Amino acid sequence: MEHNQENKGIGRRDILKGLAALPVLGAFFASAGFKSAHDKRIRNSILEELNVKAAAPPPSGPMAGPPVNIGLIGFGIRGEQLTRALGFATPEWIEKIKTDTLAPPHDTRLQDYFDQENLNINIAGVCDIFDAHRDKAIEATSRNGHTPKAFSDFRKMLEDPDIDAVVVATPDHWHAPIAIAALQAGKHVYVEKCMTHKLGETYALYETARNSKAILQVGHQHRQTQSFLTAQDIIRKNVLGHVSLIQTNTNRNDDMGAWQYDIHPDANPRTVDWQAFLGNAPEIPFNAEHLFRWRKYWAYGTGLAGDLLTHDFDRVNCLLNMGIPSAVTASGGIYTHRDNREVPDVFQVVMEYPDFFMGSSQAEGKEKGMTFLYSASLGNQYDRGTLLMGHDGTMELAQALTVYADPVSTRYLPMIEEGIIQPDVPIYAYDPSAEGIDAVTGATAKYFANKGLMYTYRDGKRVDSTLLHLREWLSAIRNGGTVSAGIQQGFEEAISAHMSTISYRTGKRVGWDPVAQRVTGVEDSELEAIGMA
Repeated sequence: MEHNQENKGIGRRDILKGLAALPVLGAFFASAGFKSAHDKRIRNSILEELNVKAAAPPPSGPMAGPPVNIGLIGFGIRGEQLTRALGFATPEWIEKIKTDTLAPPHDTRLQDYFDQENLNINIAGVCDIFDAHRDKAIEATSRNGHTPKAFSDFRKMLEDPDIDAVVVATPDHWHAPIAIAALQAGKHVYVEKCMTHKLGETYALYETARNSKAILQVGHQHRQTQSFLTAQDIIRKNVLGHVSLIQTNTNRNDDMGAWQYDIHPDANPRTVDWQAFLGNAPEIPFNAEHLFRWRKYWAYGTGLAGDLLTHDFDRVNCLLNMGIPSAVTASGGIYTHRDNREVPDVFQVVMEYPDFFMGSSQAEGKEKGMTFLYSASLGNQYDRGTLLMGHDGTMELAQALTVYADPVSTRYLPMIEEGIIQPDVPIYAYDPSAEGIDAVTGATAKYFANKGLMYTYRDGKRVDSTLLHLREWLSAIRNGGTVSAGIQQGFEEAISAHMSTISYRTGKRVGWDPVAQRVTGVEDSELEAIGMA
């Protein structure tokens, strides 16, 4: 590396010593305490040496022009959160935040909501099969004399010419049927993960979206998180060397985290359109447990694979673009919440990528292939973190990120032998909140924040990641362009999750044929037997 006149007198050894002396780089430089011009020159040289940039957010267009008319389909827990990100909080939520005595001292949630960007949308319709949820949605979205239309059947909403786009936050078994029908009706679609519930509908939605002019976005809002954008640059610059192992985890230890949600006291066969809830699920009498805790049952949900593994899979896929694995094996069981659930609460998945390769610092041909590990327990809260492990370094990926050199790295070995780099001291760290104030309200909030699912930072200011993800979708609708979690990304996520579930439920190693674009290793009769055909 050559140095300009400003760096005259600073040798490579000085730079590397400076690197070892700086356990925190990136956004932390603002508070690193450099006391002299010499130190500043070393700092600048280190940044040049590493060549890692705190990535700029993806560009998106203005929210100007006529409002986009949105139809909300599903107003449960996630539907209410999405509606709030669109700018329509329920009065109950506002009052709850105002009176939350357990909130941390610097709780900025309410102010963040009032300060968020106006996305210039109109809630033109709301649809829910439960009267109380539909009424609550109407109350939240009625503004300035405008009241949205109420629907109990999404098909009627899709027939409405005033609806431009829909936000789908239903149970998983309705995601694909609604998204397919909406795209066929020419409506833009924002659909929550898991994008689909079964294999057959995954292929069908993929083809429908690819042949539609409407824009589909899958709800992976971590793609807007600043630390993940910076991590993409670390991967591009091959700072880690060949990545051969990924470790991702879910740890929760409370009933809410295990989907044991509250049951609304007003839910009964008179206030709920039970047949509309069931859809393609097996016919059973009204069951409030299934209605509100649907994630615990295979007929409506996708278990840990579709609900939580999908977050971690897509977080890594947006960095490595590794796509669908060649083979998947899964195991686990119901070990921590014996409450008549069907889906496992302890779950392990191994995804194999024998052909994965992004570059190496070693001899050509020595390195090739990667394994992606996912491990989950809903009976323990220990934060194990997400690790991307390469020959030259390991990256811890969360709301903040940290890179450590590997003790026997080829790239960094000379510096390690000289004592310039210490493997237990980070060579790079980045925290986009360094100039902002964090305020999380508990372990569950911290879990989601570390996954990039709650908020991120722009210029030191905290911003709702979901709002940014919805904004990206709305910008593509208004201004053209693509979205970061479109049908291709959603397809890769859904197929990988379904392969994991199929492996767990059949006890088989499940494969993927990239040419035929089909899951292998299981018979159609086996898929039909577990409701995954």
